Amino acid sequence: MNILFFLHPKSETAYIHDYHTLRQVMEIMEYHKYSSVPILNKEGKYAGTITEGDLLWGLKGRNLLNLKDAEEVSILKIERRHDYQCVSAESDMEDLIGKAMEQNFVPVVDDEQHFIGIITRRDIIGYCYDKIKDSDKE
Repeated sequence: MNILFFLHPKSETAYIHDYHTLRQVMEIMEYHKYSSVPILNKEGKYAGTITEGDLLWGLKGRNLLNLKDAEEVSILKIERRHDYQCVSAESDMEDLIGKAMEQNFVPVVDDEQHFIGIITRRDIIGYCYDKIKDSDKE
């Protein structure tokens, strides 16, 4: 199965750039109501993932209690617990399933490592559920 069938393209996905400030990232995540988002560099390549937990620990560690101070902090200064593993567009569903067990979404990159979108855990579970239903009918 071609995984691109499940792709939420970059144009329909919330992401941040590595030059954003902590405040900008918090506002983007709040607006989209996401608990984690991909980080892209200036060339559009996948650079990692930032989560709400990363932000909270970063705020606590810097003793930041107002948004004005968050405007001065680069998102790259916030320590990330771990970055989501990405897959290439040629990957198969088995690659996605293993990664989706540990992360909310799987970033997808092209041959030059440019971010092209995400595949959500929900879509992967839906695919697996449909496969189970189909096998039960046989």
